[in-house]
Amino acid sequence: MSNVSNLLVLPRLRVQNANAISSPMTWGFPAMSALVGLMHALERKLCAAGTNIAFEQVGVICHDFEAQATEGGYIRGFHLTRNPVDKTGGTAAIVEEGRIHLDITLVFAVDTAADENEHAQIVEKVAQTVAGMRIAGGSVVPNRSVPSYKQRPQWVTLDDDEGERQKQFAKLKRRWLPGFALTLRDDYLTEHLQTLQQQNPDASLLDAWLDLSRLNHHCTLENEDEPNEKPVWQVRRPYRGWLVPIPVGYGAISDLFTPGEVANARDAKTHFRFVESLYSMGEWVSPHRMKQPEDLLWYVDNNEEAGLYRLNNDYHLRATAQ
Repeated sequence: MSNVSNLLVLPRLRVQNANAISSPMTWGFPAMSALVGLMHALERKLCAAGTNIAFEQVGVICHDFEAQATEGGYIRGFHLTRNPVDKTGGTAAIVEEGRIHLDITLVFAVDTAADENEHAQIVEKVAQTVAGMRIAGGSVVPNRSVPSYKQRPQWVTLDDDEGERQKQFAKLKRRWLPGFALTLRDDYLTEHLQTLQQQNPDASLLDAWLDLSRLNHHCTLENEDEPNEKPVWQVRRPYRGWLVPIPVGYGAISDLFTPGEVANARDAKTHFRFVESLYSMGEWVSPHRMKQPEDLLWYVDNNEEAGLYRLNNDYHLRATAQ
């Protein structure tokens, strides 16, 4: 992706009861597809209101989170709510929902022909619109934990000069601390698969993904010659950093059907295809470690011929080059 020219920053949004279940196999933070969906919905709302603006990419920095789940032990359970009685007056079943409270900053890459004098009006319009929208199913509520001046939305026009651009980004990074930005590490998954296949040629990408997703403990003896030597348990970490399993989009498991061909589809005017979740590895990175704004931004990277509808992030391209 080319360098972005404009950033629109919505700092310190407090989101209540967002969806903590990001896919059938992962939980703990909303999927990036939910935030990209917010970006597209926001763009449509603004265009319908007469604000000509296009959002190209989105990034997220998480400052705080509070999962609505039991604490302690290896097994956790979500805090569930009892639904109202059904139409017969009987007790309705509990539908398990994972919820999480978030304190996040959203960063959008913006493309617009608006004059510089209009930027302040656009920022205010965006902030007002987002305040009435859902973010990953959660409600935007007033954030009482930080001063109001730290919550002011901001438009940043990045300079063409690389030196000035770095100074601008350095100021932004300081404002985003403390916090962590979610990035993509496809490279770790590919590299770890090669490592596993050296030990087991039949190892698959799923094996590599599961191995990176869990804590692997192994036992060592400080002195193997001592008969009563106590074992030392350590966690095997093939890579440094805060790695997490994440969904990155969807892969097709059927042909592409014409509009209206599949019964009971939600939209009878749009092509339809059955899909399943795609998974990869993500890394939470402190913003101060990033070199340029593109490091934290996610964008749509579909390949319809291959049946791939996924998101991408280019942080790993620069991280491996360091």
